[in-house]
Amino acid sequence: MSIQEKSITLVLGGARSGKSSYAQQLASSCDKVTFIATAQPSDDEMRLRIQRHQQERPASWSTVEVQVDVDLAVARYSPASEVLLIDCLALYVANIMALEHNNEEKIQERVNRLCQALQSAESSVVLVSNEVGSGVHPSHPSGRFFRDLLGRINQQVAQVADNVLLMVAGCPLPVKGQVQKPQPGKRSL
Repeated sequence: MSIQEKSITLVLGGARSGKSSYAQQLASSCDKVTFIATAQPSDDEMRLRIQRHQQERPASWSTVEVQVDVDLAVARYSPASEVLLIDCLALYVANIMALEHNNEEKIQERVNRLCQALQSAESSVVLVSNEVGSGVHPSHPSGRFFRDLLGRINQQVAQVADNVLLMVAGCPLPVKGQVQKPQPGKRSL
């Protein structure tokens, strides 16, 4: 099934699991795609990573860089899009942690607004996030705070999502809803 009707799809996975590529394949079944990038070019390695990701996306897609106000971007860009692709929630969480100085109440307010925006979106939305439940136990309090916060936010987004997929070695496994397959004949990455 490709993205043909309004839906929210959360694509989870570990590092190099294929989650971003799969999400891009899903989005490529639509003509009007807006890519919402949450990464910040904070160092040379991240700048190169961002550049590589930009080159992998179709030139016809609109790209919007939004580090913290993803809820506002969803509301602004969904009316003119068939699908919004948000990559990724892990970087979004790191950004809002820094902005809100780890204030859980303020962070939760932002996440609540994001979930409301997802449910009100006029287009389909595909979100990419890191699955942190099976990862290494961070040795520092800030790492544990990030891991726990991202895990809770993934759960909250999964509650409003129609489909939740777990990527393992490039293979999508359904957790909730259906495994969506990229439409044949469209650009695959």
